[in-house]
Amino acid sequence: MSTPITQLFDLTGQVALVTGGSRGLGLQMAESLGEAGAKVMLTSRKAADLEEAAADLAAKGIDARWVAADASDPEQVQRVVAETVQRLGPIDILINNAGATWGAPAEDYPLEAWDKVMNLNVRSVFLFSQAVGKVSMIPRRKGRIINVASIAGLAGSIHVKFIAYGTSKGAVVNLTRTLAAEWGGFGITVNALAPGFFPSKMTKGTLEHFGVDKLAAAAPLKRIGDDDDLKGATLLFASAAGKHITGQILAIDGGVSSVNGG
Repeated sequence: MSTPITQLFDLTGQVALVTGGSRGLGLQMAESLGEAGAKVMLTSRKAADLEEAAADLAAKGIDARWVAADASDPEQVQRVVAETVQRLGPIDILINNAGATWGAPAEDYPLEAWDKVMNLNVRSVFLFSQAVGKVSMIPRRKGRIINVASIAGLAGSIHVKFIAYGTSKGAVVNLTRTLAAEWGGFGITVNALAPGFFPSKMTKGTLEHFGVDKLAAAAPLKRIGDDDDLKGATLLFASAAGKHITGQILAIDGGVSSVNGG
């Protein structure tokens, strides 16, 4: 007997943890989960940004909390997971969105910048997935993990100098596939979103350098992403509607990767 579509997308009573959730894409995804009924825990480094973001979600009727932490620090990751479980209950949905970028030619790329990008973009995904998996998902034999990759992880670029960022997002792509295979037996799905260009603090410099119109013109849909474009895919991967989808990478880029290979 089939389930009504509204029930498949309903997250009422579920708990979601969103890293890098204080602004941009993370906040957009948190909003989509909250609107579907989930209780949401936001985490990032800056308490002031988190407080503002949680207040914005609360004003929309969403049960949102926050805890400040460095996502690349193992002890702080453990603290965030433990506090989320204590305050909201076992974690049903994990969104690994925390990330950083640094632009420089490969031949001059600073090792310090490489380590910073790798630690936040790859190490944090592993740390949070491992911690949430052990505490909440594996014992209960269910869970949804959504990693935020990028079309930068699908192909290189002759225009944007992002050697560490592109490498890190490529790692997220294969981490997603590998973890999906390993944890599928526990009833845990692991998928990734690969956004193209969206307005955010991270992309501000690139958007200003190349121009929004030029970047939009390179996409088959002739636009860049907006404040709603990640919501539907996030809800699909997080809900029962996506229970038979795992190990997949979904580009949300206006079609850029379909014509440029990434």
